[in-house]
Amino acid sequence: MAHDSQARDARLAAQIDADVGVQHVGDVYAQAFLGAAEEAGQTESLLAEFDSLLADVLNSFPRLEETLASSLVSHEETVGILDRTLGAQASPLLLNFLKVVSRHGRLDCLRAIHRQAHELYDRMRGRVVVRVSTATPLSGELAAGIAQNLRNILDGEPIVEEIVDPDLIGGVVVRVGDTVYDGSVANQLETVRQQMIERSAHEIQTRRDRFRYPAGD
Repeated sequence: MAHDSQARDARLAAQIDADVGVQHVGDVYAQAFLGAAEEAGQTESLLAEFDSLLADVLNSFPRLEETLASSLVSHEETVGILDRTLGAQASPLLLNFLKVVSRHGRLDCLRAIHRQAHELYDRMRGRVVVRVSTATPLSGELAAGIAQNLRNILDGEPIVEEIVDPDLIGGVVVRVGDTVYDGSVANQLETVRQQMIERSAHEIQTRRDRFRYPAGD
């Protein structure tokens, strides 16, 4: 039993190390990609092209992604595949970047590079990705209220990603990167929610009163 537990712990530790390694590689190449894109003045268009590469090509043709990521395929063969499949559509900068990544044998980290490129770009533009988890979907008014509170708390423009988690009993869970904000922040957001609920209840009661007691009675 103890041996099985140690084996599981070892596998978990190896997986964590692998994930951290991939994230580090993604960060290094993402910085290089954004540096070249900024220098060329094509950052937004190249990020959109990178998005399309994953969404329209690799997601549609998973065998191609497996081939590009395989250590059994030589760099020369990979360059030939890139030229044949992307040469007519991809911009020279993106195509050359993919070839550089291939030369270093890291096309297996392409999705991590893509993810890190977007995170770095958001930071460069003063944007902060915030994941807000609630038990039920946010109304437009509540989402706007939360975003305004986050502007006052964070050093940047919040990009709110809404997550519905039915397991939450109530309230709001706010995550920025690896940080889950403490109760003081969560309470501020919960206060906004309660204020909106109370405002809605007040408006409903006011309408009922108007209906119940017409003017002149």
